[in-house]
Amino acid sequence: MPDVFAAMGSALRGLTPAEAAERQARYGPNELPRVSHGHVWRQLVTQFTDLFAVVLLVASAITFLAYVLGQPRDPATLQLAVAILGVVLLNAGIGFAQEYSAERTAESLQAMVPHTCRVLRDGERRELPARDLVAGDVVVLEAGDAVPADCRLVEAQEAAVNNAALTGESDPVTRITAAGPAGPPLESRNCVFMGTDLVAGTGKAVVFATGTDTEFGRIFRLAAAAPRQRTPLQLQVAAMARRVAGVALATGAILFAVRLPSGQPFVDTFVFSLGVMVALVPEGLPATLSVSLAIGVRRMARRHALVKQLLAVEALGSTSVVCTDKTGTLTQAEMTVVRLWADRASHAVAGVGYSPVGEVTDASPVRELLRAAALCSNARLVPPTGRDGWRVLGDTTEGALLVAAAKAGLDPAQEEARTPRVAEYPFDSSRKLMSTVHRDGDGTYLAYVKGAPLELLSRCDAMSRGDTKTPLTDAARTEVAAAADDMAGQGLRVLAVARRRACGPHPPVGDVESELTLLGLAGMYDPPRPEVREAVDACRRAGIRIVMVTGDHPLTAEAVARRVGIVRGPSPAVVTGAQLDDLDDGGLDTLLAGSAELLLCRVSPEHKMRVVTAFQRRGEVVAVTGDGANDAPALKHADIGVAMGASGTDVAREAALMVLLDDSFASITTAVGLGRSVYRNIRKFLIYLFSHNIAELVPILVATFVGFPLVPITAVQILAIDLGSDVLPALALGAEPMEPDVMDRPPRPRRERLFSTAVMERVLFLGGIQALGVCAVFFWHIHASGIPYADFTRDTPVYREAITMVQAGIVVSQFFNALAVRTDRQSVFRAGLLSNPWLIAAGCFGIALMAAISYAPPLQAVFNTAPLTLTDWAVLTGFGVLLLAVEEARKWVLRHRSTSAKGETR
Repeated sequence: MPDVFAAMGSALRGLTPAEAAERQARYGPNELPRVSHGHVWRQLVTQFTDLFAVVLLVASAITFLAYVLGQPRDPATLQLAVAILGVVLLNAGIGFAQEYSAERTAESLQAMVPHTCRVLRDGERRELPARDLVAGDVVVLEAGDAVPADCRLVEAQEAAVNNAALTGESDPVTRITAAGPAGPPLESRNCVFMGTDLVAGTGKAVVFATGTDTEFGRIFRLAAAAPRQRTPLQLQVAAMARRVAGVALATGAILFAVRLPSGQPFVDTFVFSLGVMVALVPEGLPATLSVSLAIGVRRMARRHALVKQLLAVEALGSTSVVCTDKTGTLTQAEMTVVRLWADRASHAVAGVGYSPVGEVTDASPVRELLRAAALCSNARLVPPTGRDGWRVLGDTTEGALLVAAAKAGLDPAQEEARTPRVAEYPFDSSRKLMSTVHRDGDGTYLAYVKGAPLELLSRCDAMSRGDTKTPLTDAARTEVAAAADDMAGQGLRVLAVARRRACGPHPPVGDVESELTLLGLAGMYDPPRPEVREAVDACRRAGIRIVMVTGDHPLTAEAVARRVGIVRGPSPAVVTGAQLDDLDDGGLDTLLAGSAELLLCRVSPEHKMRVVTAFQRRGEVVAVTGDGANDAPALKHADIGVAMGASGTDVAREAALMVLLDDSFASITTAVGLGRSVYRNIRKFLIYLFSHNIAELVPILVATFVGFPLVPITAVQILAIDLGSDVLPALALGAEPMEPDVMDRPPRPRRERLFSTAVMERVLFLGGIQALGVCAVFFWHIHASGIPYADFTRDTPVYREAITMVQAGIVVSQFFNALAVRTDRQSVFRAGLLSNPWLIAAGCFGIALMAAISYAPPLQAVFNTAPLTLTDWAVLTGFGVLLLAVEEARKWVLRHRSTSAKGETR
């Protein structure tokens, strides 16, 4: 110990107040710095950086400039500028409201740091704020305390810590004061670390690292620095926006250059070209996409999966690899005794977790075994309080023994009162045993010992058989060893329990732990969550690869992986963090590509991030699950970070994009299915939206090339269709229910385009039919009037009727188009024409809005429209029915070809 104090410039009495103040002034407080996330207004401004928004903002500004410079000023031009600006503001408002979520990952780490601690200052024990700790302080620790800084133990009495928040390992780890071999700090058995808990014993420790210099601070830096990965949908929508904006600008510029030399006024020519551009830009897409994803978020929330960022919904559907933690994710993080061996027989123990509900099969032969195990334990079983269930204060292994004793009908507290403890010999790594001495009711003393089976067996010379004991022969030793090996082979942690008469209240430890009578064996494990296996099977059917990434021991990890179905073959690839360090990037890529069943054990946060990056480099969409602070960097770096809501740490929940409110791995499977459904629904409403853009653009192009001086549909009318008539049906398409076989298909490739060739062909097919219809009704009206093209003005009644027919034709045809795009090949009549009532209602709303634009004088003035006759509506409805009929014929041809191909294959 003198070397420790000398290195830290301290002493067992601790620092003086003056020394502590000087060091804090030099090194700063023991806290993690707060991260600035920027102002809310900056997050709002970001909504206007979307390429669609930029294009529309520029268009609005130029239109307003044209209105200001035009002589005379045309109110319609001002209306158009205001309308376009309104579209941008609406989209930005919806996007901001749906996607606003503060990323407080780094700040949440501070919630895990204790606020006060007990410190020796100049020999006096004081309680101080944890932020006032400095290197060299001597901290006093007791069971249940959170460790306030990274410390080196100088005194320890049965000390054990829970390092799960740092390493992911659920089992309490014994801590000692003796110096150990050089190695990674987290493997030092004489150190305790910020963010962990002392679950048993007491101790004193010298602080050697504070704030960001701690291991917890290292994770803080990783989490704060890790960039948020863009989802596949973000990348595809950005690429689509670039292409559509480029085409819109190029087309508008070309038509402007074509019409300007023909003698048209500059402002009129510009407004005409702007109408072309607006026709190509799907103004309603950002709002529709945001709200449709929000519908998916609400559906997932009802399934106990809280998605914090809208675009993560779709990314879930493309997940191809799940890197899952073990403790608290696949397992319940509650050690449970499941098998007992006594009197040459095995006894099953029912029930899981710390609730003493269940029974022991034929409990009579194992009751003394469990009584001895309970007496030789320091843990305490705490009954439920409020929302907290049964829990263990102290070592979870001992807690499992207490629960098993209760299941056998024993009351550990009564047994302790009847046989009080008078001495204890704590567990240490050299003996691998723990012993206690108790005074029996007749004044004699009994010693109870528990520990590693082989160590304890070597100290036994007898074996309990009912109420008697028999010599422990070589054959009996072999039988006991075989029973222990059988339990260990099933992934159980095995403890042996023995007893003997003691010569007094404080006999030497050598006497206590010799000539023992073996009572039996107890096998325990951290049980998997009951729903996990089914969820793993569903992931397998969906073509999703599951890789266990844990800080736990390889044997424990493999046992759990086999129980839940992640490992089924005889020889999975089990790789430790040390072995990962020996692999370069090429070797890691080879490992990930060649091992179908892969378990990564004893890994650090850096290892997890490296593995995630390697999978992403291979084109995989990676979801990472976890609950501890050690998982935070990988959760944030992954395409989808999935944290546990109930048992997870604050930092894990803040770093993740999705939080499982019920901590159920099965909710991941449900969320992936919903994500896949969302993607397919997005494609449906994209076809729906872009097909009518064709119908808006083609009449304008035809009018240009036939020499008609005005536009068949104005930019304000286009905006009314895009945002007034089409958004609600698109949202209804986005709310289509999940198809039954969605999880029986492999995940789509990361590079698969949202606008695939098949999607574009369908857009052109449906949009072409609509374009033919509206061109026909427009030019039929124009030619039937007998008025020369050159004599038409904006106020010509026939022109107003014609553009009203175009707008109404698009709205009516979109009603039937919405029904058509619900299915790819299946007939909509087979799927149920009225099975989506929201879609029917939304379509009817669009037609009603169109009727108001046609008949209401105030709206007529805004849109320059005219009343339509019943004959006009009948003609337009006929075109809509024709569109549905032609699309049904196309689907029939596809189904017929598919059936024929299958027949030829047979």
